[in-house]
Amino acid sequence: MSFSDFQWRNIDLNLLVAFAYLYRYESVSIAAEKSCVSQSAMSHSLARLRRLFDDALFERQGHKMRPTEHAHVLAPTINQILDSVTHDLLTTVTFEPKAYRGVCRIGLTDYAEVIFAPLIYDVIRQQAPHAQVSFLNVNRSNYITLAEQEKLDVIIGSMPELHHSFHRTFLYTERHVCVADPEMIDIESGLSVEEFANIEHALVSPDGQLSTQVDKTLQHIGLSRKVTVATRNFLTVQFLLKQRRLIAIVPQKMAEIACYNNGLEHFSPPITVADFDISMLWFSRKEREDKNIWLRHLIQDAIVSLSKAK
Repeated sequence: MSFSDFQWRNIDLNLLVAFAYLYRYESVSIAAEKSCVSQSAMSHSLARLRRLFDDALFERQGHKMRPTEHAHVLAPTINQILDSVTHDLLTTVTFEPKAYRGVCRIGLTDYAEVIFAPLIYDVIRQQAPHAQVSFLNVNRSNYITLAEQEKLDVIIGSMPELHHSFHRTFLYTERHVCVADPEMIDIESGLSVEEFANIEHALVSPDGQLSTQVDKTLQHIGLSRKVTVATRNFLTVQFLLKQRRLIAIVPQKMAEIACYNNGLEHFSPPITVADFDISMLWFSRKEREDKNIWLRHLIQDAIVSLSKAK
């Protein structure tokens, strides 16, 4: 079918906008609020979308309007169309880092903030000397909400479950090590599994839980450990370990900082502890945004180079 043969009178660009808001917020009321229309108008748009695409598109599950499989298929194309209208038709100014005077908003997990905040600040300011940088602490349970509320450009950390509104790229794989005060615990020749289990443990726990997969691993071999303290902040854990008979399992890059600053030492756990991937995430709708493209490439190159250097 050619362009001239298509029945364009049946297509309203506002319907695609309504779809994008519904897909992003999974709520008719919030989509209506964000697009500055009444809830009944948004419901009417959803009904028209359903007729247009011959699919329910969004189905109520609890308090959410969850996208159907067909909606997931349509979303990238619709977002691409709206991005093209925004950036290709309505935007004429080319993004220039050297002239940029806005804010780069970066979401970082506790781990990523400790390791990468200085590096990210430096590389952004080198190319965009007039820019401001805002770091926001996020975790796997709140990154979706905070990314929307704070208008985050990118997020860096370990997010195993990727929400459908985001794209991501892999940066590197991190491993876990044990950290302890060598003056309090004899770790020179390593610890047996039994010795490891009998020492009190401190946890870095973003969700406040007092157990991890490590406890399940120990249970499988008939052992258990005693976790006596947990905190969401790694900086707290490294101070707790000093002058106490405590051990903590933390990411290696964090351990290296703790050992350098506090006279601690790190070593390989006597049991298997799974590695984890560090990734960068961004909203799918920002995929073709010039500033976002620049920022993603800049940060990815810097972090990958740093991880390879070490």
